[in-house]
Amino acid sequence: MRRRSFAKVNIFLKITGTREGYHTLASRFMRVNTLYDEIAFIKKESPSELFEIEGDFSCKTQNNSIYKAYNALVLKSKNPKIKHFFRDYKVKVVKNIPEFAGLGGGSSNAATFLLMANEALSLDLDKGELSSIGATIGADVPFFIYEYESANVSGIGEAVEPFDEEALDIDTFTPPIKCDTAKVYQRYRENYLSDNIDRGLIEELSKMRSKEILTKYDLKILNDLYEPACDLYPDLKRYHEEGWFFSGSGSTFFWILNPNLGSNHG
Repeated sequence: MRRRSFAKVNIFLKITGTREGYHTLASRFMRVNTLYDEIAFIKKESPSELFEIEGDFSCKTQNNSIYKAYNALVLKSKNPKIKHFFRDYKVKVVKNIPEFAGLGGGSSNAATFLLMANEALSLDLDKGELSSIGATIGADVPFFIYEYESANVSGIGEAVEPFDEEALDIDTFTPPIKCDTAKVYQRYRENYLSDNIDRGLIEELSKMRSKEILTKYDLKILNDLYEPACDLYPDLKRYHEEGWFFSGSGSTFFWILNPNLGSNHG
């Protein structure tokens, strides 16, 4: 079994407050159909109790989102078929999505693994159940579970509402800067968090098509994490060009390959 694990960009990302120690947000996620990892279940040379992940990762196995997804799935479903299957099969990942880049690569991998395991093992878990498992791993996982092209995401990532619009031709550039998401959010909380949240703007953005949003607003208005990310990683400003936007907590910039937006970096 083999499946693509897509990246995403945040068309807009607005922080709406905090809940139980987490930041709540309102955001438009859009899948990047041209940028993806590839995940496969491959037969092991010999059976082993060890859950194996093969791929070019910068973290230890126990910190890998797929490993976390495996453990969460075992804990939630309590189905012995899962451990039995992965005695004989390992997970192989071909990495193309940059890490620490605001593209949701780790969350996408976790979600894709859960979808694949659910199908391969006939666990019969619906998207809501898989999303609940995914939410324990990372805030972006539920979006990837639902496999929407575009969606409004709110809360701490658990509320995912599909948004009906045309897919955009998205191109990305990731500079050689690894942004620590936790540190970026911490800087936002320390220096930028305010009670004066523009709810009207958030409501307007949630109803607009992504192409219209990117035509009307610039990245400082659209992504609340851009300035705190620049505080921590000043070189980000050096890479920004007019007409580029900023995804998640960074460091990826993106643009739309469409001359009607006024900038075509293709």
